[in-house]
Amino acid sequence: MRLRGRKGIRENLEQQEDLVVLDPGQYRGKWAELFGNDLPIHVEFGMGKGQFISQMSYKHRDVNFIGVDMYDELIRRASEKGRGVWASEGVDTPPNLKLALLNIENVEQAFAPGEIERIYLNFSDPWPKSRHARRRLTHPRFLDKYKAILNDRGQIHFKTDSVTLFEFSLNAFADYGLQMTNISLDLHRDGLNEEHVMTEYETKFVGQGMKIHRCEVLIGEAALESYRPNRLEKYGK
Repeated sequence: MRLRGRKGIRENLEQQEDLVVLDPGQYRGKWAELFGNDLPIHVEFGMGKGQFISQMSYKHRDVNFIGVDMYDELIRRASEKGRGVWASEGVDTPPNLKLALLNIENVEQAFAPGEIERIYLNFSDPWPKSRHARRRLTHPRFLDKYKAILNDRGQIHFKTDSVTLFEFSLNAFADYGLQMTNISLDLHRDGLNEEHVMTEYETKFVGQGMKIHRCEVLIGEAALESYRPNRLEKYGK
């Protein structure tokens, strides 16, 4: 991806220490300290322009959110989005949101084992060619990284418009031995849910009548335990 950013973009980000984290490695194991509380931490890997993570932080104030991307320009755009979402309340710095400049290949350098409760993977690059499969963010080598940083309540929430990527991902989750739930091949079939927060891509695709595929993946033992009673109640086994 090539992005045409504004002149002086790095200087702009450096002046936003209240929201932007340019060296996330310094907070490895210390994100709770940075937020100043012990609320659960949810991370979106590949946040794009930040619509999803910004609105999630506004709607769910009992959770700390971190939006991650590797491009300066997207961090800048997300900072504008985040501040804009909270501006209606006269808040300049979202209290439960940070934006981190990070290549997802290096997540273990930025987050300590068990530090994260939930990971969002929204409309990741499908890398359609087979020779690029290892670059897909649901490839087992990335699942290794996610499992290392997720805690006992850890989950992955995954959305895509790509049928090929969705099929690949379901197989990857299954081969890895992970429990999947709330699998949907057409998330908005029955209309939009007011509680559902959409990304920029999702808004565009839904407007074009495209189907959105989604699933939740349970990683931590506590997450699995909360799922089992519901399964027993539903299926009686």
